[in-house]
Amino acid sequence: MRFCYAHRRFTLYPQSVDTWNVAPENYTDDFLSRVKNTGFDALEVGAEVLDKLGDEAKVKDFTKRVNDFGLEIGALRSGGTVMEAQHATANRERVIRSIAYAGWTGAEVLNNGISAPLRYPTDRADQSGWPHSQDASRDQMIYFYDEMAKVYQGFCDRAADVGTKVSIEVHQNSQVDNSWSAKLIHQKIDRPNFGINPDVGNVVWVYDVPEESYEHFMTETAPIAIYWHSKNLQRVYHPENHRAVYLRVPLPDGEVDYRFAISAMADAGFSGYMAIEGASTGDQWTADKKSLDYARSIWDEVEKKDAAAGNGAKARTV
Repeated sequence: MRFCYAHRRFTLYPQSVDTWNVAPENYTDDFLSRVKNTGFDALEVGAEVLDKLGDEAKVKDFTKRVNDFGLEIGALRSGGTVMEAQHATANRERVIRSIAYAGWTGAEVLNNGISAPLRYPTDRADQSGWPHSQDASRDQMIYFYDEMAKVYQGFCDRAADVGTKVSIEVHQNSQVDNSWSAKLIHQKIDRPNFGINPDVGNVVWVYDVPEESYEHFMTETAPIAIYWHSKNLQRVYHPENHRAVYLRVPLPDGEVDYRFAISAMADAGFSGYMAIEGASTGDQWTADKKSLDYARSIWDEVEKKDAAAGNGAKARTV
């Protein structure tokens, strides 16, 4: 199994940078060495980083520098709503730029969350852990998925020309936020280079009470997964307030049983990157190494069990 670092904190003394506004020069020798020495095979890089470079030659130079540290640019992060009138045009243009970047960097996948900016910041439906969620799949009509599928079919056709895949991330405050909506959009887009990022951590924190079990979600979405954001949370439920709050923790310490989740992905034949979507506070390197080592140990068990079974037989639960 290959592991991609989707850092959600960008700190290594003396720099501490907003991870959503990283510049190419922030990927210092120390940072790239630390990523490699922690045990990662690749980086997830935001399209906003490559936007700052501006042209093909500079993007390729940046890619070579990452490669020189023994790392791939495994995935690019783009996306945003492609349907909401206010933001769709800019986000569609961003995805098209990102497809070009994917070709220049050799990124295996272009990952897209499709959530829109919060429309009513004081409305509980705009925040995680309440009984309602902005743009939730449960509130949609079928024509939304029909129209969004057409947009993504165009993206996939462009991406095929540069040899990359396109994923939609299961995400809170979006129309793809559970297993049935993920399967629906996958069926409608129907392109060989399209798949789902089954971020089960996002399923944890959509509502105060999860609408499906994590085991059901993973079993249903593993067969259509091509990239996998992996994070975990502890849920603290306040039923008298119809409210849950979430504490982000390393993979072995949260609500989601990643032994089950990895077994489901292995049984489905998943061969993409497992991306550790890392800690957002504290010592990211200690927390994210704990997540990586835990995930790697379970994948090693799966692979040893497969090898012992022999003849291609599945023995993919541990």
